[in-house]
Amino acid sequence: MAGSAKRSASGAISPPPVKRKIESTVTKQSMSSFFTPTSQKKPKQITWRIVNNSLVVGKYAKESDHEQSAEKPRVAAFDLDSTLVSTASGNTFPRNSSDWKWWHDTVPSRLKELSADGYHVIVISNQKKISLQKEIKGGRSDSKSLTNFKERAAAVMEQLDIPLSVYAATLDDGYRKPRIGMWKEFLDDYDFDATGVDLSKSIFVGDAAGRPNDHSQVDRGFAANTEVPFKTPEEFFLNAAPEPLVEPFDPSLYLQADQNDDASPPFSRQSGLELVIFCGSPGAGKSTFYWDYLEPLGYERVNQDILKTRPKCIKVAKEHLAAGSSVVVDNTNADPETRSQWIEIAKGFSVPIRCVYFSASPALCRHNNAVRAANQSLNPESRTLLPGIAFGDFGRRFKEPTTSEGFKDIIRVDFRFRGDEESERIWKQYWI
Repeated sequence: MAGSAKRSASGAISPPPVKRKIESTVTKQSMSSFFTPTSQKKPKQITWRIVNNSLVVGKYAKESDHEQSAEKPRVAAFDLDSTLVSTASGNTFPRNSSDWKWWHDTVPSRLKELSADGYHVIVISNQKKISLQKEIKGGRSDSKSLTNFKERAAAVMEQLDIPLSVYAATLDDGYRKPRIGMWKEFLDDYDFDATGVDLSKSIFVGDAAGRPNDHSQVDRGFAANTEVPFKTPEEFFLNAAPEPLVEPFDPSLYLQADQNDDASPPFSRQSGLELVIFCGSPGAGKSTFYWDYLEPLGYERVNQDILKTRPKCIKVAKEHLAAGSSVVVDNTNADPETRSQWIEIAKGFSVPIRCVYFSASPALCRHNNAVRAANQSLNPESRTLLPGIAFGDFGRRFKEPTTSEGFKDIIRVDFRFRGDEESERIWKQYWI
């Protein structure tokens, strides 16, 4: 029969399929861990957490972690990049998670000595290049930058093999050095906010020390704000002599001294109707000056941050002048061309125009702006701190006003901070 006919001898016969060996992905270690009671399981050596969607915290735990002592704890805190490690490639920033080496051969042994001597060793680092946004692509829960940082920091912690915590500030907020948010988080993690730390016997080491070739002085400022002694990596690891400093910005120099009640106010009305323009960089104290001295005298305020455009400021100022109210233009008015528009308006209303010039330095203005930007929860108009949030180049293209432009007078104002005890404490901590 056709159905029972044998296949032709010339036809190729496929070999039987090879049985594939199924490899188990379950290791003996994972099986043992699965059946081990939770109470008997050892904690993971490295754990990570994110605080307020801003601060990255990693902890390397060991069974030989520090025991409780009757003495106050001592802390050895370090910056990370250019202090404990540098890039193996020579790049300013690491190419990937494996692009690192010890800053000096003595670093790991010195940190192990500190830990053996009872110090709590921690890392306090600004890491603004880390993004905390989740990555759906590839199924990753962490961004590539966060993954790279975790892997690099984990490699450092594993090579040291000592109890170690890493704090990394990713935003320009209260956690970022020289502000002390990371230090507070560390104290809270270890309950040292209750017991206290032996500050005089602790140390903070960092490369941003305000030396001529340093990118900033945030590490030195952080140490000053935490009241912990400070050293550079060269001083701490290599016993080098201290280097000369670039003149640091010190906010405490601008604190308002107690004024005599009999002192005359810095501004007084000279005419029944007048136009006053402020002239100064963002963060120079213009709005504070208005609320303290001109608002009580009945001057109306025109501000471009509120009204958004200069034409609208001009329109509102003209309406106030037409209604018989003196006006303050609370804008930067940084160049003669801008100021000339207000001078023409004053001429059109036949009123004198006066200028208040705020002479705060660019460094001071940057400091003020940093305070405002990182403390947005404060009511901008309450003057608890400096009102508002302003942006600008802080004097880079600023042209100082002169009487030859047509002003009746120019009143010069030097910035001085005046606030309550808490706002003063916050204001002093924002070193540049």
